[in-house]
Amino acid sequence: MTASMVRKTDDQLKKMREAGRVVAEMHTKVREAIRPGITTLELDRVARDVLDRRGAKSNFLNYHGFPAVICTSPNDMIVHGIPGSYRLKEGDIVGIDCGAIIEGWHGDAAFTAGVGQVDPEAQRLMDVTEASLHAAIAQMVEGNRLSDIGHAVQVVAEKAGYSVVRGYEGHAIGTAMHEKPGVPNYGDPGKGPKLKPGMVFAIEPMVNIGTHKTKVLDDGWGVVTADGSLSAHFEHTIAITDNGPEIFTIP
Repeated sequence: MTASMVRKTDDQLKKMREAGRVVAEMHTKVREAIRPGITTLELDRVARDVLDRRGAKSNFLNYHGFPAVICTSPNDMIVHGIPGSYRLKEGDIVGIDCGAIIEGWHGDAAFTAGVGQVDPEAQRLMDVTEASLHAAIAQMVEGNRLSDIGHAVQVVAEKAGYSVVRGYEGHAIGTAMHEKPGVPNYGDPGKGPKLKPGMVFAIEPMVNIGTHKTKVLDDGWGVVTADGSLSAHFEHTIAITDNGPEIFTIP
């Protein structure tokens, strides 16, 4: 077993739960602020306020130079959108990804929300992507294999007629936001290391209405669908426990 697969102690898991609660509060406050006319930079300020109030650090800010505490990814943007002057419009969907650090331990989670009234296909995409995340979480029990997680995502997404992004994936998490091993959102079941209590992963399906192919914007951060189709992104930080999966980042 690699060092990154070492199981966390009860005390370490406690700190990760605390980080997860901060992330969950960031989600709640940002979700409440999403409305037509607000800029994505204003949403970043909402998240910063939560971090400041809770005495937590951002694991996104300055990560390889990233300039914000959340990623804001509207419509055909899959992940890593930089908050800025873009004003959300009625009918948009927007992915919000953020994290927090408490005493050196990380939490990381994402959701996609509609702005005002969205069309039925956009809503279905969000519902299916979130369902694929929960199908993956259900696989996070002792004795299952790492690839069972991504396989569950792929089955749900592709059954709905959607595609799963290939170039970006979930990951182990602990004293760093991104630890090995990565957790792809696709693949055959029954592969990789066995899951054991104390392991913690950030699982994050990214699902597109159209092609799974992607391209990176000129800013070097934002990742969009190659065909301009809508994309949704959901993520939680989850620990494997003796009693099954425990979601640390649920509001």
